[in-house]
Amino acid sequence: MAISEAQTANWIGATTALAPAAAPTDASEMISALVEEFSGALYRVAYSVSRNAAEAEDAVQETFLRVLRHQDQLGEIRDLRVWLVRITWNVVLDKKRRSKIRPETEDVAQLTHVLAASGLKADDRVIAAQQHSHVLSLIEKLPTKEREVLLLSAFEELSTPQIAEVVGTTDSSVRSRLFRARRQLAAMLEKV
Repeated sequence: MAISEAQTANWIGATTALAPAAAPTDASEMISALVEEFSGALYRVAYSVSRNAAEAEDAVQETFLRVLRHQDQLGEIRDLRVWLVRITWNVVLDKKRRSKIRPETEDVAQLTHVLAASGLKADDRVIAAQQHSHVLSLIEKLPTKEREVLLLSAFEELSTPQIAEVVGTTDSSVRSRLFRARRQLAAMLEKV
């Protein structure tokens, strides 16, 4: 599930292949830098909504294709990270709305590989991976709205206003959802 250098190179190749010949080199370099810096985070966002690795990869690629189409507006964007997350979020939700079918497999085991701790001994890594897997499986049991804001807050480290912008709601609604998600997760962790 981890985004490989080869996949990143494919996305860069796909975006540069579609770039107009007159596009400035610095815009292409900026898009390449955006792909390298944000593709992992965007993949996690897409996967948190779609629950499908292939759909998440497609969503990230579509995000960068949209960025390429609107590269002349890059200088106007205040927070590129939030802008990219919002695009990815909308791409995935649009696809879900069109298909109106939720994937049957909700495998969070793949996500634990992205979140694995580094700098630990092998046995500590196994324990950390098991803990991550357990927490992620509990997060999967949360209601959709609470799960989504918790993932954006905890894993993508977005602020409350940024999350509100991404999911299209108010700051207070995000704070309420985060409170409920954390309270429910704590209760589930106490039961174990």
